[in-house]
Amino acid sequence: MTEVPLELSATDAARVLRDAPPPGVLLLDCRTAEEHAAARIAGAVLVPMQDLPDRLAELEPHRSQAIIVHCHHGMRSLRVTRWLRERGFARVQSMAGGIDAWSTDIDPAVPRY
Repeated sequence: MTEVPLELSATDAARVLRDAPPPGVLLLDCRTAEEHAAARIAGAVLVPMQDLPDRLAELEPHRSQAIIVHCHHGMRSLRVTRWLRERGFARVQSMAGGIDAWSTDIDPAVPRY
């Protein structure tokens, strides 16, 4: 099996979500609850990065499916992606540029902050 790249662009994430919408793909928002309240992508599941170790069991049903992680600009989501891969989630990817790139490139209705 070919290794899944660590990151994908907002454009590629939108294509994946269009072709296999949730629940086929898990869109994981690793920002804070306050950030999520300010701007969100429809269908995203909020699990703040700092809560992930305590909430890992919630992701177990998604272990074998594609997971796209996003944050504000892509740094936290990259850390979360690496952390999940270390725990055997082979199909997890970070959305480069985060929700900011999504707002700019995909859906300008999603507020930028």
